[in-house]
Amino acid sequence: MKTKSSRIWGIFIMILCMSFIQVKAQEIVGNWKGNLAVQGTEMGIIFNIQKGSDGALSSTMDIPSQGATGIPFDSTVFENNQLTLMFKQGGIKYVASLEETKLKGTFYQSGMELPLEMEKSEKIIPGNPELVSSDKELEELAKLDIGTYAYTVEDYFSKPKARSFQFSPDGKYLSYREKDENSKNHVYVKEVATEKVTKVIEEKEELIRGYGWANNQRLVYVMDKGGNEDYHLFAVNVDGSDSKELTPYDGVKVNILEGLKEDEDHMIISMNKNNPQIFEPYKINIKTGDIEQLFKNEDVSNPIDKYIFDKDGKLRAYSKIRDGVNFDLFYVQADGTFKIIKKLNWKQSFSIINFDYASENPDDAYVVSNLDSDKSQILLYDLKEDKVLKKVYANENYDVSNLSVSRKRGYELDYFSYQGEKRVIIPVSDYYKKMHSRITKEFPDYQYSISAKTDEEDKYLIFLQSDKLYGVYYSYDVLKDEFKLLYNLMPQLKEEDMAEMRPITFKSRDGITLYGYITLPKDAIAGNKVPLIVNPHGGPQGIRDSWGFNSEAQLFASRGYATLQVNFRISGGYGKKFLESGFKQIGRKAMDDVEDGLQYTIDQGWVDKERVAIYGGSHGGYAVLRGLTKTPDLYTCGVDYVGVSNLFTFMHTIPPYWKPYLKIIKEVWYDEDIAEEKAIMEEVSPVYQIDKIKKPLFVVQGANDPRVNIDEADQIVKALRDKGNDVPYMVKYDEGHGFAKEENSVSMYKAMMGFYAKHLGKK
Repeated sequence: MKTKSSRIWGIFIMILCMSFIQVKAQEIVGNWKGNLAVQGTEMGIIFNIQKGSDGALSSTMDIPSQGATGIPFDSTVFENNQLTLMFKQGGIKYVASLEETKLKGTFYQSGMELPLEMEKSEKIIPGNPELVSSDKELEELAKLDIGTYAYTVEDYFSKPKARSFQFSPDGKYLSYREKDENSKNHVYVKEVATEKVTKVIEEKEELIRGYGWANNQRLVYVMDKGGNEDYHLFAVNVDGSDSKELTPYDGVKVNILEGLKEDEDHMIISMNKNNPQIFEPYKINIKTGDIEQLFKNEDVSNPIDKYIFDKDGKLRAYSKIRDGVNFDLFYVQADGTFKIIKKLNWKQSFSIINFDYASENPDDAYVVSNLDSDKSQILLYDLKEDKVLKKVYANENYDVSNLSVSRKRGYELDYFSYQGEKRVIIPVSDYYKKMHSRITKEFPDYQYSISAKTDEEDKYLIFLQSDKLYGVYYSYDVLKDEFKLLYNLMPQLKEEDMAEMRPITFKSRDGITLYGYITLPKDAIAGNKVPLIVNPHGGPQGIRDSWGFNSEAQLFASRGYATLQVNFRISGGYGKKFLESGFKQIGRKAMDDVEDGLQYTIDQGWVDKERVAIYGGSHGGYAVLRGLTKTPDLYTCGVDYVGVSNLFTFMHTIPPYWKPYLKIIKEVWYDEDIAEEKAIMEEVSPVYQIDKIKKPLFVVQGANDPRVNIDEADQIVKALRDKGNDVPYMVKYDEGHGFAKEENSVSMYKAMMGFYAKHLGKK
């Protein structure tokens, strides 16, 4: 029998042990930093371990070099002085022993066992969090959007309940994405005959960036981490089984090159697995993940930038960068070697878009070329003989680059399409002329596109859109000649309430013909002058705005604001002369064009010139900052969304896979190694012209942006704050170059509407 004294000692020892465990648990809580040696390269990695109010441990992982933060571990266990972290989706495990202020252990992933020692450190998050406006401040800003409106911000920017509809190749299944109550967009498959629905891909913390059918029984999808654009490839069976990450390589970006309809177990991808700056092609088994490297890209200074495979998975051609600004096109020869058939400068266009499998000559292909013309045109070309067989299609006003062929009908050419003022389809085959006539007769007031079709071409998915219709899917049964409404993506937005988007044409101050679009609220249609939001597009080179439903412009119109979109010089689709006229003119003549478009809308009597905002993302965000410094009295206020503020730091922080194109970027933008251009860069970099900004500015940034580093936003916010300016600053730490998560987009537009109400609304 134990004495009272022995019981007291037992309780005392137990309390000591519990205290010891509690102290140890406290010691593991915090931020741990280390370097992981992967293929000869050291990669910084950070574990953030926290303790909840219930005493349970949780943790996240940051990989700063990849722009990834807050990746959540599924489990965090610390027992007997040993830490175990598990991230099941990434196939990652870390097991380590705590030794004073160090963790010594092993990092496991995809069969690899790598030693990893971690030391306690302060938590590092991108940018300067002290600059970021609080949630409360941004909520107060959003509350300024007061009015009796028919539609909320959520009505325009909540993702559709269902979207991304696709037929399986045999038409037995219909796949789609559907949103749950937590705004997660899972992928479902419906068996057409039985209408049985199965959730096959569950979206968790990371967003599904895209998905598609690999064959009749398996789907593939891509995800990155926190918006860092390092896309990984995954696959899953039609019933949701055998889900597998096919490319479990940290810091590696995947591109899908060829689907291989003739080989249902494989597809061809490219990865920067061996060198982050260059991509190499691999044949990957979509069941096992086994990969076979198909070609080596070993010349880092003059790398291959594009691979062209045929339908059977044979490498037929590739394009190689030469001296950073030129391209050589190589074509395969009879003996399997490759020969240069075209030496191009980077301003020229000559690209293979489809081999002509209907021809008896295996070297015939459809190419897009502007070598002998200003506008890109489609040619039938003999690649072996390096000669034009015939001009297939061209347009005197616009670049043409799209065509469609029928695999079912022996690769018959069906149609061409291009973007003019609106999207234009030119039917070619008798089959498609009939199809086109049938669709346009049924839906005369809408643009349409074929979003999917079965291998037998007996079922089609038709997607309809207009400037007032977000989008509606119809199925078309060819044998029954029957259209059936499948899904209205945004039923809450009534067409009769939406604003009109008008194509416009005007002259620049130096005589260039410019194109664009104006979206007018009903008050402007009634003859009243309204506030205007000028919205320059991103890119800027080769990108253009097009006619169709624009959620931003419609939201702005619902609040009484018109929206101007100008396809300024350097925009794509209008020929190489127009494109090249904007080289070395970013922030200068390209900005003049935007201003000339604004003057055009004023001359038409549509807008109040005293109430003009400028808003844009990426290059558009740069244009906002440039506009507020170049013409400080022209705009009432501005909203900069992931925009460049300093051309020097922008050039120095580009992603590694952009580095082979750095010379071209300097040819398009500016080269600081040339004294004259360095002076221009200082002139057109807004951060050097801060004193000229005297109008209100709202800045929005994704913390993990690999293209426009968060430092670009921090620089401008700090500089303006140092002047005493009130600059609202929104940063989302789970986003990259533009917001992909619904809740983040909604909060941004709510704050933006409050900002406009404060500075652009009626005085």
